[in-house]
Amino acid sequence: MGPADAAAGGGLPGPRPRLTAKVVLAVLGPATAFAVTAVDPLMLGLNLSRVSRALDVPPQALGFLAGAATLVVAAAVLAVGNLGDAHGLKRTLMLGLAGTVVANLLSALATGYPFLLVARLLDGLALAALLGLSLALLNVSVPPETRPAAIGILMAVDMLLYGVTPAVGGWVVERLGWRWLFLPAPLLALCALALTARYTSEPGGRRARRVDTVGVVLFGAALLALVHGVGAAQNGLSDPRAWVPLAAGAAAAAAFVRHERRGAEPALDLALFRRPAFAVAVLATVTLNFISAGFSVVLAQFGGAVLALPAQTIGLLYLPGTLLATAAALLAGRIVARYTPRPVMVTGLLLLTGSGLVTAGTAAPSMAPWLLVPAVWLCNVGCLVTSTPVSETVLSHAPPGRSGAVASVQPAFGMTGYALGPTVCLLLLDLFFHRRWLADAEARGLSAGQAGHAVDAARSALAKSPGTAGYDPNLVAHTSGLDLGVDYADALRLTVLAVSLAPLVLAVAAHLVMPRPPRTGPECPTPAPRPPAGP
Repeated sequence: MGPADAAAGGGLPGPRPRLTAKVVLAVLGPATAFAVTAVDPLMLGLNLSRVSRALDVPPQALGFLAGAATLVVAAAVLAVGNLGDAHGLKRTLMLGLAGTVVANLLSALATGYPFLLVARLLDGLALAALLGLSLALLNVSVPPETRPAAIGILMAVDMLLYGVTPAVGGWVVERLGWRWLFLPAPLLALCALALTARYTSEPGGRRARRVDTVGVVLFGAALLALVHGVGAAQNGLSDPRAWVPLAAGAAAAAAFVRHERRGAEPALDLALFRRPAFAVAVLATVTLNFISAGFSVVLAQFGGAVLALPAQTIGLLYLPGTLLATAAALLAGRIVARYTPRPVMVTGLLLLTGSGLVTAGTAAPSMAPWLLVPAVWLCNVGCLVTSTPVSETVLSHAPPGRSGAVASVQPAFGMTGYALGPTVCLLLLDLFFHRRWLADAEARGLSAGQAGHAVDAARSALAKSPGTAGYDPNLVAHTSGLDLGVDYADALRLTVLAVSLAPLVLAVAAHLVMPRPPRTGPECPTPAPRPPAGP
């Protein structure tokens, strides 16, 4: 095991790190800012159908609208990391918090889909600063030996706000209207702004860095083309609207890799990916963000369309188990600090797989809403528990003066997963639903054309009018013989099973390649601790 892997894997089991009140207060500002990046898109995802009805959003644009801000985050976070290193992590983070307030207020004033889309894209620029610099600022403001425990606190605050805000926000939206879904994010941003300004500091010694504009543009172009192409793939890969952007994205990605290898100060140091632990950590963050974003959108569609649950009830699904998940995040930080990221990462990825299995085993048109709680809880816990060792592994590779640049790698790829999650999961849900109702029609002796008349109306309602008279499963069953509620539940089960394969495969990979703690004993003396290695 080389020095870099030793640094990424953590040290030997040792005394529990001591967290002082000063360290905890220094973490609270970046932790709240970090939570905003999860709460902001979650609130839109859970209320997507309501926004769609109010602003007449095209059904095929729902996935793109849900992931628009996170797509911008993925494209811009590399530049933000370098800007933070050059001009101050704290200052840049505070500017991002102010931008989040403004962008959400503009979103609340949206008069149509184009207005809201522009506001969400602007929100993505602000969220890039929050996500890219929260961990970087934590990395330079707390001692290295308490960093894993501090990351655990950050994840715990994230979980607490992630669990409470949808319930409170859903209650507000149910009574006051969809525009109020954009209220929680700016309120939290203002709290983070005050805490960061008062309690968080960073060392000096910054040096001017040139932002790799070409690299950032190529990276963003590749992501935008990829998401657009995947979203259009519902019409078939032979459709030019699908394969043209996919081909363009592949070309932009190839140009990006070539440019970064030749650049003196690249936006993304590709040498980091030669470290097995670092590569697995980045793949893990893609996976957990993909599942988290996709699961929330699919859950909102199923809960609203089939179970006819209001936004308030769907939000309440995130509340039970929040305190247990918060405790799990704190415990994960302690375990990583005393041992290595490996066992915690494997456990978190297996919990994500378990969430999909629970969903697949319980989903039904007549299920009790509380049966969705275990699946939501397992998904949240799995994401949190996995995030702690991922962040520790990534930050352990950051040399002095480059915390922003290295820390931004994690959110850049994480937001790629978050942007693709809604699009891909809705694509899979639509694909499986199409196959299920066709099989349903064939079993009842109906042609695809005969069944299609009922399905067309129901599918429009599934996307735009969940929980209203627009989709009445009993009426559809009476007029056509189809039971679309069952078909949709089957599609949900197949979707979550398909996406649950990714964390299972990564759990095996993490078990095999993540460093283990060195053995010690009478014949094996304790080695001297190694400093964190640079890329």
